[in-house]
Amino acid sequence: MPSLIRLLVVVGLLGGAAYGAMFALANFVQPKPREMTITIPQQRLTKPN
Repeated sequence: MPSLIRLLVVVGLLGGAAYGAMFALANFVQPKPREMTITIPQQRLTKPN
């Protein structure tokens, strides 16, 4: 039973660290906006008959 509790504690700590990292990235990192250009082939713009 102690090994089960140890496993659950380790899994909980790893999950908490992952959650904390995602929270920090979502709240403290600001993305830099930039312009995007995508070229679409002419064949995709025409309607099929």
